[in-house]
Amino acid sequence: MHRHHSSASGPVPPSPPETPSTQHARSPSTTAHPGATTTPAAKGLPRYVVAATLARTADGGAVLAIVLLVTTSGAPGWLAGLLGAAITAPHLLGPFIARRLDTAQDGRTVIAGACLLHGATLAAAVLLYPLTWPIVPGLLLVASGLVGPLLTGGISSRLPAIAGTDRLSQRRAQGWDVATYGIAGTIGPSIVAAVSAWADPAAASLMLAAAVFVAAAFVRLLPYAPPAAHPGEVPTPGRTLGMMAASGPLRRTLYLTMVVALSVAALPIAAVASTGHLHIDPAAAGLLTAAYGLGGLAGSVGVMVRPFQADADRLMTWLAVAVAGAMIGATLASTFALALATYAVAGVLNSYFFAATLAARSEYAPRQARGQVFVWIGALKITAGSAGTALAGVLVTGTAQLPLALAATLIAVAVAASVIDRRIGRTPETA
Repeated sequence: MHRHHSSASGPVPPSPPETPSTQHARSPSTTAHPGATTTPAAKGLPRYVVAATLARTADGGAVLAIVLLVTTSGAPGWLAGLLGAAITAPHLLGPFIARRLDTAQDGRTVIAGACLLHGATLAAAVLLYPLTWPIVPGLLLVASGLVGPLLTGGISSRLPAIAGTDRLSQRRAQGWDVATYGIAGTIGPSIVAAVSAWADPAAASLMLAAAVFVAAAFVRLLPYAPPAAHPGEVPTPGRTLGMMAASGPLRRTLYLTMVVALSVAALPIAAVASTGHLHIDPAAAGLLTAAYGLGGLAGSVGVMVRPFQADADRLMTWLAVAVAGAMIGATLASTFALALATYAVAGVLNSYFFAATLAARSEYAPRQARGQVFVWIGALKITAGSAGTALAGVLVTGTAQLPLALAATLIAVAVAASVIDRRIGRTPETA
């Protein structure tokens, strides 16, 4: 039942039929390793949550820390922007080093090494910034950003080996994974801001580096999962992307993830721009963004408490519809209370959508490229979110509602494409 590659450079055959039984049969959590002690999920999941939260907090807070470091030093804003981009832009190149996740005898070593490299280069860049030309910390930040996707999608690729073999346990664990992203996205910038105010941005940056060092230790404590395939069977990054494009469920996971990420990135920009329309103080825009974040955390708790059991491929489509509906609600909200509610609902629904995409990655990724699939989708999601923020910033100069209206329309187009895609490509893979 497994897809097989005769070599890393050979053609990638079409995906075989996907059923719950084949998905569970190929899960790394079901493969024994004679020389390793298996850690029960009850112990592995808490360690995973700690490792993922610490690593993603460092990855998410680093940009703000670097920007604050540069601006408080009296350097021009363009330099702050360049050094901030130096750590974010390389995320797109992460998939080209992610093949090692699928070829390594122990993927934990790869991810722990990425954590150590991320922390060491971040700390070195911060310490060298006042002592040398900006190009030196810039190159160090590029190295730090290059391994960033291994701290996000790479860590998520370890979850199937931890959560258990049944679908309910897997999806409940994916709720925890969504929560780690939400907590990190909230705590990371908050810690940076607080420590920068109390001490200085350099101290905040070094604290993030320390956090990712601790994350490396927790990654090494995760349960062992043997390699799912011989290194010769693992496709190259380019062929992995081609395989994703050829597989209906993975193709839809990719473009729905990117479109929704691009669209929800407009919410914080629209929140700031809508203060005049809603007749509120500009500082209150932070409450709208906070409502979205809290809604996201509530959504992840919902997934943990009542994991969805529907087919992940179809579920993504309908949850994307729900996210678009929440964004339309935010567009039409005429009072602050309504806007607050719609932003919170958007956060809840986006968390459910994110959990569905994690389930789709886990259940439809071929065993010999699981890590690369997780990193590819994660890296392109981050890129799409950055593009969405930039695009919303341009569009918001017209009217506050325009970015949200266009974002909802874009999701609707992607949803229609996914429905047509599924019907046209109705094969044993998706039937």
